[in-house]
Amino acid sequence: MSNMFKVVRQEIEWAGRCLILETGKVARQADGAVMATYGGTTVLCTVVGAKEAKPDTDFLPLSVHYQEKAFAVGRIPGGFFKREGKPSEKETLVSRLIDRPIRPLFPEGFHNEVQVVCTVLSYDQENDMDLVAMIGASAALSISGIPFQGPVGAARVGYKDGKFLLNAKPEEQKESQLDLVVAGTNEGVLMVESEAFELSEEVMLEAVVFGHKAFQPVIKMIEALKKKVDKEEWPIAGAHELHEAMKKRVCEIAEKELRKAYKLTIKQERYAAIDKVKAQTKEVFASEISSESMLDKLFEELKSDILRGNVIKEAKRIDGRNLTEIRPIVCEVGILPRAHGSALFTRGETQALVVTTLGTGQDEQLIDALEGEYKERFMLHYNFPPYSVGEVGRLSGPGRREIGHGKLAWRALHPLIPSKEKFPYTLRTVSEITESNGSSSMATVCGSSLAMMDAGVPLSRPVAGIAMGLIKEGKDFAVLSDILGDEDHLGDMDFKVTGTEKGVTALQMDIKITSITPEIMKIALHQACEGRLHILGEMAKAINNSRTEVSDFAPRMANMKISRDKIRDVIGSGGKVIREICETTGAKIDIDDDGNITIAGYDAKSIEGAMAAITAIACEPEVGAIYTGKVVKITDFGAFVNFMGSRDGLVHISELAHHRVGKVSDIVNVGDQVQVKVLGFDDRGKIKLSMKAITTPSVAAEI
Repeated sequence: MSNMFKVVRQEIEWAGRCLILETGKVARQADGAVMATYGGTTVLCTVVGAKEAKPDTDFLPLSVHYQEKAFAVGRIPGGFFKREGKPSEKETLVSRLIDRPIRPLFPEGFHNEVQVVCTVLSYDQENDMDLVAMIGASAALSISGIPFQGPVGAARVGYKDGKFLLNAKPEEQKESQLDLVVAGTNEGVLMVESEAFELSEEVMLEAVVFGHKAFQPVIKMIEALKKKVDKEEWPIAGAHELHEAMKKRVCEIAEKELRKAYKLTIKQERYAAIDKVKAQTKEVFASEISSESMLDKLFEELKSDILRGNVIKEAKRIDGRNLTEIRPIVCEVGILPRAHGSALFTRGETQALVVTTLGTGQDEQLIDALEGEYKERFMLHYNFPPYSVGEVGRLSGPGRREIGHGKLAWRALHPLIPSKEKFPYTLRTVSEITESNGSSSMATVCGSSLAMMDAGVPLSRPVAGIAMGLIKEGKDFAVLSDILGDEDHLGDMDFKVTGTEKGVTALQMDIKITSITPEIMKIALHQACEGRLHILGEMAKAINNSRTEVSDFAPRMANMKISRDKIRDVIGSGGKVIREICETTGAKIDIDDDGNITIAGYDAKSIEGAMAAITAIACEPEVGAIYTGKVVKITDFGAFVNFMGSRDGLVHISELAHHRVGKVSDIVNVGDQVQVKVLGFDDRGKIKLSMKAITTPSVAAEI
């Protein structure tokens, strides 16, 4: 290797595959750059930090960007521009996945802008890109010199036949009852993201502990890489240190009135009172503090001390509830007359208006991913308009928060969605958050379950969700059920659990302190289970089981099967035949490769018309079967009858009736609708039909 590169490399065997971290060759002008390779998947992870914080910045401006390149799997991007465009939903979700465990590990007072970029360069279709990116980002931060209290490790955990799987390959993961990603330090867990098939709380906790233990070799590997690189860590500017004397003065002026404000249980009244106290405090300090952000920081700390102190010392919450109490819940279904399914879920000051729409196979979402192209028949979209929190704001497309909350709700419900064979509809559920004061994503889960049952989607069981919080001071801690927005903002944990009466379907956890113990997680899971069962009971008051019929405004479905060698005939050259059937009947037709056909229409006539047209093309007459046809021609020796759309057969004069027929026109004429039975085929393959075979002699005599 050329002397111009000072390559540092670490390598371990992990879960049966080789994990390599390498730095010093690529992206050398970044503060930290690591090429992370696991099996045949490679991700370049870079970190750059601003050397100084911008004036009056009182937060950490951290941004994480995960991006996939089509060349990683030897493909050219689809679309007109033939290049990668805006981040896909998956890229946004993985960016959030990387951000969540690393954000709590920057020291207090570090407000320099930091940008993390993870670029997928190679994907072997076996080893997950998101896991490699998380590990690579942690390594790049660790060697960058930027103050970072890591490293962070991560692992993917599956569960099959009572055993946990570490970093399962795609074919193994398909059979798994669990897909859980856990990240943390050597001390404890910082982040969990998962989807489960109604597993118990005990199994979920064991999975988290298993994953934490499994990534310890990765942490040691990153520490060894950091030691070899040996880069000096940046100092933290002293200007951000809080002045204790000034903090004491803020407390003296604002604490009494702020405590009064926190006794107001209605969110809008409480916020107005808090804003008034803050404005009065700023007036007092206007001539003493040049930095407004410093005062904001002091005021936020005072708010935090009051809220956290009340919980730890008195087990008293902002709205007067005890630690395990759930806010009042009201559930309603069928509130929108034209929607296929709708629900309004209200819990305290959080409310979700959720609507389910049923579509056909043509409404499935086409996903073009590095893993390959596939279709998704269940979509869940979450919207958070500014009016939901009483604010004026910009209305735009979904951001990272909306995409993340929507995906969490999707994971919660996905294990209970019926198969396409059982329920052939495409499903789209939209959650409009109309009020918000904590845990709108869990309101979305509850509302979505209600709306789908209202739409007639045969869910295995209803699903509910609850958000748990944590206040931890030293060895003292309190776990809170159904947290408010303030409890989320000023607390130490956001722990969301969804599931049915039988078990957990999704678990998401974010920790704002360095880590939490299995003991705390166990208490949180148990408390969440009790809360979830209570919420399910409230939901059952509105609707307990899925409706047996879909809405009158939803499309109707019918299924039929044809021979695979007839699929081409039904589709026609360039889709001409199937397009003509759809235009003529008004139905929508989906044909699978195995010959299964799903026909959708808004009335029985369109479905029947489409089925008849397909039958005419793809189905052969069955000997002994009875069909309805139309007389198209009569001769001296019989009548020709058209049936099955494009089939013609001869009813010989001797097969018109049980008695002797002198003239064919005595029995039938052109244009008559008649029933005929297929007798067989002659030597030339022509169809032989009979009318008398489906009547009795006595009936014939009366005729």
